[in-house]
Amino acid sequence: MEVACTVSTKAILLGNEAIARGIVEAGCAVATAYPGTPSSEILPAVAKFADALGTSTAVEWGANEKVAFEMATSAAFTGVRSCVVMKQVGLNVAADPFMSAAHFDMKGGMLLVVADDPGPHSSQTEQDSRFFAYFAKVPCFDPSTAAEAKDMVFDAYDLSEKYNIITMLRPSVRVDHCRQDVDIKDVLTIDREIRFEKDPARWVCLPATVRINHPKLNKKNDQIREDFETEYSKYNYEIPAKGKAKLGIIASGVSFSIVYDILKAWGREDISILKIGTPVPLPIKMVTDFINRHENVLVLEETYPVVEMQLLDRTKVKGRWNGFVPRAGELLPEVIESIILKALDEEKAVGADSDLKAALEELKITPRKPMLCPGCPHRASIFAIRQAIPNAINPSDIGCYTLSVNQKGADAVMDMGASVTMASGLYLAHKVMGKDQPIVSTIGDSTFFHMGIPGLVSAVYNKHAFVLSILDNRTTAMTGAQSNPSVGDKLRKGDEGRIVEIEQVVRGCGVHYVQTLEAYDVEEGKRLVKEAWEYAKEHQEPAVLIFKHPCMLLREQQDKIQVKVDSEKCIGCKFCINFFNCPGLVFDEAKKKAYIDERFCVSCGVCTQVCPHGAIIPVEEA
Repeated sequence: MEVACTVSTKAILLGNEAIARGIVEAGCAVATAYPGTPSSEILPAVAKFADALGTSTAVEWGANEKVAFEMATSAAFTGVRSCVVMKQVGLNVAADPFMSAAHFDMKGGMLLVVADDPGPHSSQTEQDSRFFAYFAKVPCFDPSTAAEAKDMVFDAYDLSEKYNIITMLRPSVRVDHCRQDVDIKDVLTIDREIRFEKDPARWVCLPATVRINHPKLNKKNDQIREDFETEYSKYNYEIPAKGKAKLGIIASGVSFSIVYDILKAWGREDISILKIGTPVPLPIKMVTDFINRHENVLVLEETYPVVEMQLLDRTKVKGRWNGFVPRAGELLPEVIESIILKALDEEKAVGADSDLKAALEELKITPRKPMLCPGCPHRASIFAIRQAIPNAINPSDIGCYTLSVNQKGADAVMDMGASVTMASGLYLAHKVMGKDQPIVSTIGDSTFFHMGIPGLVSAVYNKHAFVLSILDNRTTAMTGAQSNPSVGDKLRKGDEGRIVEIEQVVRGCGVHYVQTLEAYDVEEGKRLVKEAWEYAKEHQEPAVLIFKHPCMLLREQQDKIQVKVDSEKCIGCKFCINFFNCPGLVFDEAKKKAYIDERFCVSCGVCTQVCPHGAIIPVEEA
């Protein structure tokens, strides 16, 4: 039995917080995730609201997205509502169980929240998770606002339980990180028996069961498409033009919100809009009818042509399929504005955006590359690695330390865990040519637990000679300082985890040479990097270094070492600028000297170990 929610108040929430609030209000019993921008705020907000509302919701980080997905899915086997949260590239990691579980006849409601990153702003790709929904044959909700995303959580759970199928909620970065007033409701009371029923035909993924369940999945999709045609008018609806329309726009997700705002600002009433909030499976009858009633049709969606691909006839359609809409990049307001004008064969009038561009030029704002924070221990670790063996190849990984590319410390980055396996591949390529090539990889603590361990086991098994440097800053820093197994903290109040020591895990993988060191000690770092490589080369097996120092953003106290640049010793070589790359160290082009920018310097003192001429020195106390 389910008791409906009642609205008690309103609150202005971040999009991700609105989704989290919806998850708790909808009666989710088990919520899991792996952090990744733009999804990272969702699970901590689930914990916050669960604590505030006094629910018994289990809220946990998984070691990676596959782990998190499998935990949430199997929880739903018992009849409880569950959810799993990740970013779009995280679904690549969870793709194996996702594709299999799509065939299951789920018992409890199961919601997959995947946050996409058109642009991209903080990802390896700008892939479209709606395509994954289409691939797996699961229904997908594509919200255009934070409030709609929250509402969709409830409908996604209801749809999941109506058809015993996993459902996807696909917010994009502009929905995740917008703020909007949303309805705050009471928690849905779900009174049902929770029990796992042993049924191999339902829960065991074998070829024989797939041959039965795949046709059932197809039938579910056909029925869901009909539901999307008729029962989801709050997400799929037309805003008709007044009189004959010069253009019909089919818009999905946040593109609808942008189109709506643009046309409202223009005062245009001669353009029709068909909003699509459920792009997979597409309500094809509704879309086909809209296309038939318009001579000029434009499709706007991010980032792949998921709606376009499902159209039966694209003859009149302008979109990505024919290059009318850009095939890469985010559909920002100015981009959509120009596309609409092109579709109308009209010219753009000079307006506010031109004034903004002129103002930016007048202010002479110079963009700066992203950099590691002042005092970041990764900067010291990378500097030591590069100085120890300058001719080494340095595969790196996904994390703050990817910014070591500014220190010439990241030669290749592919995906999470690939720093280990790329090192193996590079070793093998040089081995067959009879060459001992130094290889020193870098990977973060959370990333090591996420996907670095299998690669390390493979390297030990196959005897691959390289140095793996694990940069342990005691947090998952890049996505917002979330916990990981090496930290042991959990999200709910009073819920304690257990610390998993990285060094013990490394030794458990069979690595013989393991050293843990203070990341700020550059000289010791250089010595150990050289020693580790010599060991790896001699014994033809991986050696591991663990550079350890807490993230600067988490440190409550630290010893401050005030520093200055001795202008007489500084020769203007820019060595510190090019290879240490700290925001607190800048170069005066007029004087041809480096100096300390007190606005950014945090007095970590590491830079005193950097200058080859001894020009960066501690300030003597009076």
